[in-house]
Amino acid sequence: MSMPPPYQNQPPHGYPPPQGGPRQPPQRSAIRGLITAVIVLAIFGGGAWYVWKYNTDPNGGKAKKEAARVAQVEENKKHDPQIGDCVKVQDPKGKPLPVIVDCGSPEAEYKTGERLYGPAKECSSNFDYGIQYSSRRGADYTLCFTKV
Repeated sequence: MSMPPPYQNQPPHGYPPPQGGPRQPPQRSAIRGLITAVIVLAIFGGGAWYVWKYNTDPNGGKAKKEAARVAQVEENKKHDPQIGDCVKVQDPKGKPLPVIVDCGSPEAEYKTGERLYGPAKECSSNFDYGIQYSSRRGADYTLCFTKV
């Protein structure tokens, strides 16, 4: 058996010789690992709590979002009269907006008589007032009203 040349384990020329033998990776303490685990659990626990609270709180989160959606649907229904509904018209000269009111109410101005589908339909002479609606989806219609 031959021995390796004596210079094989030596650093290249110009580099200082190694001190104290081979380096070992630093040891991690158990406390440092425990702190890391606690931080990770706190983050995931906080996220899980937030999702649970969002989905179950009756006064916020998902319930609040659903209540706002229902309120918006109800608000839209107030401005979408069906045939036979009485309305008062807000801003009749500008952008008229019919608001459904009770027919016995002093606010009632008109009664909805007909809904004509199609672009730029005109109400017949049997009606006193009409509002034309057009949308980007092509659902154009005209509401025709008679005075109450």
